[in-house]
Amino acid sequence: MNGKIVGSVIMVSAFIAGAALYYAQVYGFYQEVSAPADGVELVSVVTNQPEAIPFDAFQAIDADSSPIRYRACFTTLHSLALLSESYALVDGAEPRNGPGWFDCFDAAAIGAELEAGTALAFLAQKNVHFGVDRIVAITSDGRGYAWHELNDCGAKAYDGTITGEVCPDLPTN
Repeated sequence: MNGKIVGSVIMVSAFIAGAALYYAQVYGFYQEVSAPADGVELVSVVTNQPEAIPFDAFQAIDADSSPIRYRACFTTLHSLALLSESYALVDGAEPRNGPGWFDCFDAAAIGAELEAGTALAFLAQKNVHFGVDRIVAITSDGRGYAWHELNDCGAKAYDGTITGEVCPDLPTN
């Protein structure tokens, strides 16, 4: 009889811990982010500095627990032709999966559009956090998506290899 009670306590504890861990990963750390005061920005090919583009219907989430949890969706009236002539393109950008409850951001669909050429990926901000760039993908019908992606410095720093001189200094905090 004692074994059943102990076993039941262990099973209930494991279930509660598993549910808490699931909630923390999928819902717990995310918070809604308001539209940036400077607007949605893309890096200009002329000045190599971020410049705001017009946008509407902005939705975003982020979490302090990781620099790559940022996801955003918006719309813009700028055409891909205008954007590709004015702003820095990013090759090989791969959107990261977001939580299932953030309906507007579907990484698989965005990735398929990037592969098909019906969407283009642009650099929005270099080193938004150390070793992390903000990438913006815009589709031919004006839907825009943003996420954070490790750049070369971040990939090198987080895997333990020497970063070299081209990377900014690691933050001290």
